[in-house]
Amino acid sequence: MQMLSPPNWDATPDLEKAFSDLHVAGFDGVELMEVILRHDDAVEHLSRLVKQYNLPVTGASYGAPMWDSTKHPEILSDVTLVVKRLGQLEGKTLGISVGDARRVKTESEPDAQAQILKSILAICGDSGVVANLHNHTYEVENGMHDLKGTLARIPDIKLGPDLNWLVRAGVDPVSFIKTYGHQMVYMHIRDQYQDGTWTEYVGQGVTDFPAIAEALRSVNFSGRAAIELAFPAHYVPKYPLAEDWKRSRDYLRTVFGW
Repeated sequence: MQMLSPPNWDATPDLEKAFSDLHVAGFDGVELMEVILRHDDAVEHLSRLVKQYNLPVTGASYGAPMWDSTKHPEILSDVTLVVKRLGQLEGKTLGISVGDARRVKTESEPDAQAQILKSILAICGDSGVVANLHNHTYEVENGMHDLKGTLARIPDIKLGPDLNWLVRAGVDPVSFIKTYGHQMVYMHIRDQYQDGTWTEYVGQGVTDFPAIAEALRSVNFSGRAAIELAFPAHYVPKYPLAEDWKRSRDYLRTVFGW
């Protein structure tokens, strides 16, 4: 299944509408993708939107081929820039994806991941940002080979799972939360129908959010959660996007009590 995305995932041209829609929908903040923070005027631009819509930047995502040690110098330089600007915006979390090798990683590649992750943890700490491991499917398929490889090397690293990618990789999110919930500081929420197609808003599909909510309560989860909607390619939404955000927000408020 394909998903339409902006070029290089850079949503900078759409930030005004995004902040406006999320404000109308009653959200508490906005998570960014790192590409937005690479623009020289990012802090100025985003600071204006934060003030105008009373909607803070809560954090950002960051992905790079961290398993490839030859890429480490450029990754560290880039992370330093992104985290500095995130800190200037008072963002508090950085969700890290370690990169998809499109195969099972070798024994030495998780060592490279762990090496650079430790450096990123230090960079984030200096800016008051909490780094956490964010997952797509590749980190948690094959018996969670990739994620477990990182955890074997950095056992106490914080986690920020995407619950829908867990489902798509065949991992039960309730079991994941009960096992790793004590390390979770963040999570992404999305919904899907029985056939795997993403829903237009959260609460339409078959994801067992009541069970997820109960699991989170059982581990005293006190972190943040982000709703991340995704549409299949060529899908035409039935509602304005602001309405999809609001329906999703209202559903989670009812089920999770947030």
